[in-house]
Amino acid sequence: MLKRKIMDTFDHWKADPARLPLVVHGQRQVGKTTSVLEFARRNYETVYELNFMEHPEFVSVFEGELDADAVLRKLSMAFPGVHRVDGSTLVFLDEIQHCPNGRTALKFLAKDKRFDVIASGSLLGLNYNEERSFPVGYVQNLQLGPLDFEEFLWAHGIGEDIVGYLRTCFEERKAVEEFIHTSMLSYFTTYVVIGGMPAVVDSHVRTQDYSIALGIQRDIVKGYRNDVVKYAPDEEKAKILRTFDSITSQLAKDYKKFQYSVIDKGARSRSHGGALLWLKDAGIVTFCNNLSSIQLPLAGFCIDDEFKVYMADTGLLMSMYDDGTAFAIQSGALGLFKGAFYENIIAQCLTSQGIPLYYFSPSSSLEIDFIISQEHEPCLVEVKSGENKKSKSLNTVLSSGKYNVKRAIRLSRNNVGESGGILSLPLYMIMFLRNEDSMLPNLASADELSRHIANTVKS
Repeated sequence: MLKRKIMDTFDHWKADPARLPLVVHGQRQVGKTTSVLEFARRNYETVYELNFMEHPEFVSVFEGELDADAVLRKLSMAFPGVHRVDGSTLVFLDEIQHCPNGRTALKFLAKDKRFDVIASGSLLGLNYNEERSFPVGYVQNLQLGPLDFEEFLWAHGIGEDIVGYLRTCFEERKAVEEFIHTSMLSYFTTYVVIGGMPAVVDSHVRTQDYSIALGIQRDIVKGYRNDVVKYAPDEEKAKILRTFDSITSQLAKDYKKFQYSVIDKGARSRSHGGALLWLKDAGIVTFCNNLSSIQLPLAGFCIDDEFKVYMADTGLLMSMYDDGTAFAIQSGALGLFKGAFYENIIAQCLTSQGIPLYYFSPSSSLEIDFIISQEHEPCLVEVKSGENKKSKSLNTVLSSGKYNVKRAIRLSRNNVGESGGILSLPLYMIMFLRNEDSMLPNLASADELSRHIANTVKS
């Protein structure tokens, strides 16, 4: 069982006397079911597990009356050998996207304190009409993604003694011992190749055989494509698949602003924006929006129709290229294109830490990879896949009185250091950046989670 941070969030939720039903969102294969069942094993005497995909007959439990007493009566019939223990019973509604009435019932179950409720599902945001059936104000939402880099280290036996030492170096801005620094860079390069999908990480830990991990990655990608065929509107299926296939070439460009013309000749947001939004809402890709100005709050200066698109898991992105790509990354033989993978992995790390993705590119000759908020000020973040210390764009923005920015971070293979107002951090220290606006990353109200980015698909 891989150690996941979501367990701490589950504990926080359970300790709250006013807890509401919890809905765990996330793309397929990120470990939602496994995590919930492990949490249930540790904390409850009785668990009613209803997987609506594997057992469609469970949908009938939520036909007719939906109050807590009615649901409990039907659960006792569906699970005759299971006895409820008030205060120590969990009702787990897995793959809840297949049971709209189950989603509606969460409102009524929220008022009952005899048992706890966790729901889990993939593709929950794809049908906007059905999304309304989630009872706003009666549930809490938790987003689970691939393993972050710290979880990846835990899986490979790197404990808190090493992570704690690295955290101290980060906080005190002091260099990491060279042997540890070199080893951590090696782990981070492996993370770029393997990614954070639990089955892939577990396979790599057990076998150290990348070919097996690659096979699992490609099976997951194939599963995503099958989801498009199975769940997407008929008129959108082909567009979504072509949009998905274009991601590899979109990231290969020096100028990484998403271009619809790469998908199809003459394509525009009006014709293909819905296809891209489908992939985003399925959790397969993430968006990074351009800013009109580097000022707080960053969201207030977001340019809705200018964005870059990253794969939510860099390992899956890697698997979509030729077989030798992973070896080229690890050997440093990939050339300039390796920057695309490192930019994608940093986007993945920032997302896993609850940090919204923004970049700044006021012209074709100036681009800052990411803009984040740190210590209540805008902070520039530049990603280097090697040891190159040249930072033309960073220096331009920092030295210009036009932008009034004082903070900048360069992530590279170099050790901790500071020069010219730029804080140099090794790539692996990305795991210590945090979303300063959230004390409990990922746990959100239904109102917050239900906000979609449909406004990015403008005509």
